[in-house]
Amino acid sequence: MSVSPLPRRAVLALALSACALPSAAAPGGPTPADLLGATGEPYFLDWLNDFYARALAGGASKTVLDRELSGISPDPRVSSRDASQPEFARPVSDYIRGVVTADRIALGIRKRTAISQFPAIEQTYGVPRDILIGVWAMESGFGALQGDMDVVRCLATLAALGRRRAWAEGELTAALKIIGSGEATRSQMKGSWAGAMGQTQFIPSAFLSTAVDADGDGKRDIWGSAPDALASAANLLAKGGWRRGESWHREVILRSGFDYGLSEGPKDVPGWWESKGARRADGQAWSKADAAAPASLILPCGLAGPAFLIFQNHMAIRTYNNSIAYALGVGLLADRFAGGGPLKTPWPKETPLSLTDRMDAQSALQKLGYNPGQPDGVVGLNTRQSLRAWQKARGLPADGYLSPDMIRRLKAEANGGKPG
Repeated sequence: MSVSPLPRRAVLALALSACALPSAAAPGGPTPADLLGATGEPYFLDWLNDFYARALAGGASKTVLDRELSGISPDPRVSSRDASQPEFARPVSDYIRGVVTADRIALGIRKRTAISQFPAIEQTYGVPRDILIGVWAMESGFGALQGDMDVVRCLATLAALGRRRAWAEGELTAALKIIGSGEATRSQMKGSWAGAMGQTQFIPSAFLSTAVDADGDGKRDIWGSAPDALASAANLLAKGGWRRGESWHREVILRSGFDYGLSEGPKDVPGWWESKGARRADGQAWSKADAAAPASLILPCGLAGPAFLIFQNHMAIRTYNNSIAYALGVGLLADRFAGGGPLKTPWPKETPLSLTDRMDAQSALQKLGYNPGQPDGVVGLNTRQSLRAWQKARGLPADGYLSPDMIRRLKAEANGGKPG
């Protein structure tokens, strides 16, 4: 009597059940990557074998693992983007001009009355609709640009590359849980190269912990339902520390002789900042909530550009993207959606800084005895604080702004020349 061949899935199950331990295949036998038909460089296949065994041992659904990882291969677009760093840093002023545009403001104003669930969302989470529309605009162009990359494949590629392995494996596991639960299909889960997805660009773990059903259809659909996406964003901001009724930022005008070294430093109430010489740019009185709220000062473009007092809600916006420019972009859009006008102090024209220039400045600060962190070209808080300390010691306005002139002065002094 002839025997019909076993289906491929059954062959896979039998081969894996023959393993003495879940972390390895039988000596000389096929590995999970072989059986899944995965392709790619050895680094990817080695990672996949290890991840599959660990996920299975950790309780992941074998059915989901087999189905979603079959035929998987690394996405070269992800590895290219993960390894790249822009040669030139985009100035904050250029970034803001690129996101706070007349067309985007006009469309955002129309969106204020387009979602019937907005009152309920605001009541539940305390986040104003204008902030949510700002996030929506920034993350996906009001839902129109959600990304077209396979989130599972992207996260598998990032995990195999290894630079952010623990994070990427956690997000991949979350993505597989979403698929296994039936809340979304693999084909639905399209997004960015780093795994963000939907109208408000949630990573998979954030979807699992924070996404909500706002339109009442029994599903958390951040892809096809604007109310679900916006309510989910409100929930994320609330969990990020949003304070109901307080501002996110306010533009201020600094009097002559102001101590610029106070930027990104102390947190105190607006009245304290007024005593130091920072007055509200629009001339209005502080609300009761804002008057009692601690704020800090930022100078995104140094002393030549606009100054802002930022409140806790600015930091909550950075739950999405830990960037001053991003949080300002969302907040400034929200101001305009609500009927506010342009800033009193215009954004200056800035010169983009090359990666080499930024790294040279950090190396110079290190050589001069300051602690900007490793010279990586990322001008973060440590670099700005070190620059302020150097500027103050040299009698310069300590605004922490790395301009071409500051780079020139730093390099000259570090190489034995006179400062300034």
